Amino acid sequence: MYKSNILLISMLILALSVNAQSGFKAQQLEFSRVKTAYKEKEALIKHELKSKNLSLDKIEILILAYKKEAKLELWVRNTKQYQYKLIKIYDFSAFSGKLGPKRKQGDGQIPEGFYSIDRFNPSSDFYLSLGLNYPNASDKKKSKASDLGGDVFIHGSNVTIGCIPITDDKIKELYLYAIEAKNNGQKKIQVAIFPAKLDNKGFDILNKEYKANKNLLAFWEKLKEIYDYFQIKKQLPMISVDESGDYIYK
Repeated sequence: MYKSNILLISMLILALSVNAQSGFKAQQLEFSRVKTAYKEKEALIKHELKSKNLSLDKIEILILAYKKEAKLELWVRNTKQYQYKLIKIYDFSAFSGKLGPKRKQGDGQIPEGFYSIDRFNPSSDFYLSLGLNYPNASDKKKSKASDLGGDVFIHGSNVTIGCIPITDDKIKELYLYAIEAKNNGQKKIQVAIFPAKLDNKGFDILNKEYKANKNLLAFWEKLKEIYDYFQIKKQLPMISVDESGDYIYK
């Protein structure tokens, strides 16, 4: 009897979890722009995943962005897999600010560092948008400003002040991928934003261009360590922030 009760409870918990996940996608599909995204892009996405031996109902995603190159990469794996696979590269459709992290409201900067998606906006002023958890712990410790700003998104359209736009057409794809990942149970969709491709050649260029800014180069050196880790492992490490706001990992 005891074992039967345990089994029943486990089945109920599993059912509630599945319903909650399915409920997120159903909730999003109540919005016309999300319905349009599925109508226009679902077949394409399934084809892209199939070409990489991935399944839509099992995916987890990771987003990497490079400001100097103005590129956003979508990486995908199936749940329980170790490495991510590169699926798509999107161009930024607009850019604001310059290389370097965002440190205050109104500076026009696109943030740099390690974030996660914390909002889905199916009725955005910029078609569809995915919100980042800026400012994060590093931003708060590194900035001396009283107002660091917020509302940083990956979104549609071709205008921006500190966000990453990729056009209405392409945000339909990325937004759909994010819905499916969350619906599959991915609790944290990570977004890494780098100043540039931080391979040795790219970092040498930054060192020459910004040699007078030692603090900025020190910040980028920490980002490079995690960039290098990803190039080998094809996944991000466990990242945290020390007392000075520097990123550390293990």
